[in-house]
Amino acid sequence: MIDCGSLDYAQARLQARHGQREGESTWQRLATARQFAALVEIARQTSLRPWLVGITAPPSAHQIEAVMRGHWRRAVSETVGWMPSDWHAALAWCALLPDLPLLQHLARGAEASPWMQDDPDYRRLCALAPAERSGALAAAGLGDLAVIWGAPQPSGALWRQAWHAAWQARLPRGAGAASDSLQPLVAAVRAHAAAFAAAPPGPDAGLRRSLQDRLSLLLRRAALTPAAAFIHLALAALDLERLRGELLRRALFNPGPTPRQAAPAGPRES
Repeated sequence: MIDCGSLDYAQARLQARHGQREGESTWQRLATARQFAALVEIARQTSLRPWLVGITAPPSAHQIEAVMRGHWRRAVSETVGWMPSDWHAALAWCALLPDLPLLQHLARGAEASPWMQDDPDYRRLCALAPAERSGALAAAGLGDLAVIWGAPQPSGALWRQAWHAAWQARLPRGAGAASDSLQPLVAAVRAHAAAFAAAPPGPDAGLRRSLQDRLSLLLRRAALTPAAAFIHLALAALDLERLRGELLRRALFNPGPTPRQAAPAGPRES
């Protein structure tokens, strides 16, 4: 029997999840749905169903964003639970990625938007005076980001650099080759970010497909290494981002009739 929290256990779960990922034909079917209700009904018949929990009537864009952030955090937490304990801190740090733009917004001293004040994850931070927010971040275990809170107009790149430095600090000490196996993933994500930034405005499906293909190859090469867990999360992020885009386009531009509410779905079985 494979022990939970071992690399063997994690590999079995990662392979199962990767095998459940939808192919391009499913995404093409979703793209043909003209209205929000039709999109949701199609997606519920696929392995994307668990990520639709919390989506009922055509919601606002902010509600969709909140639901997707919640599913991302659960995906990270699930992956953490599969892995050896010395990798938990670095994996758990990935849950913070969707929060970086909001933290950057507040760090500039900008006023919190109404949706931020209503969001259960952000309302307590938004309720504080701007001068108190850095301390609140540090008290919440986010001191690595709090240190750049007072920087004059910190850019998105600065926030990403701070997140990456903190992620590296959370990698196990003495991991050696295991940590080195993460470098192809880091290189792939950086190359994608550079290509994305240089691309002209317009559809970017080709860039995302190239990254997905690269990550899928890296996942096969990283079997039975800690890097596989991080690559799995990168692929999950791409799928969540793609689903988020489909939902937002319909909710904003063609909501249509209200879809039927789905019964809560449990976690995907391996």
